[in-house]
Amino acid sequence: MATTAVTIAEYLSTEYEPDCDYVDGEVQERNLGEFDHARLQGAVFAFFYARRKEWGVCPVIEQRVQVSQTRFRVPDVCVMLGEAPGQIFRVAPFICVEVLSPEDRISRTSEKIADYLKFGVQYVWILDPGTRKAFRCTPGAMVEVSELRTENPAMVVPLGALFD
Repeated sequence: MATTAVTIAEYLSTEYEPDCDYVDGEVQERNLGEFDHARLQGAVFAFFYARRKEWGVCPVIEQRVQVSQTRFRVPDVCVMLGEAPGQIFRVAPFICVEVLSPEDRISRTSEKIADYLKFGVQYVWILDPGTRKAFRCTPGAMVEVSELRTENPAMVVPLGALFD
């Protein structure tokens, strides 16, 4: 996976297709573009979008999130409580979802998870379209789950609604 060294100002003023993460001075490409990834990403977004008024959420696909002074991540889907806080999110989303691609590496995915959790994201979910499995990530653990759920507010996302 290619990386390019640039300043934060250059990163923020450049359009990447698809958008890239920015980690400590390097622009990092993200793995995506395959049907299984795109379909699952869309299913997650559609599930939350259909319930946005009921649950008071704002789901967004591939949104830049500044997780630290020198890091911007672009989750596959993020969900904010209430309205979007601006063009670049500088407050922690309630949920960040990463959909795995066949080329994703554990080390890089683990680094993203750690960035989200350290930033204050309450729910970090990893979805694997290849195995049709879902994982809830917490500091120090990644646990396979049979459904995705949150508290305060309480939301339940059955895996069948995403993988079928």
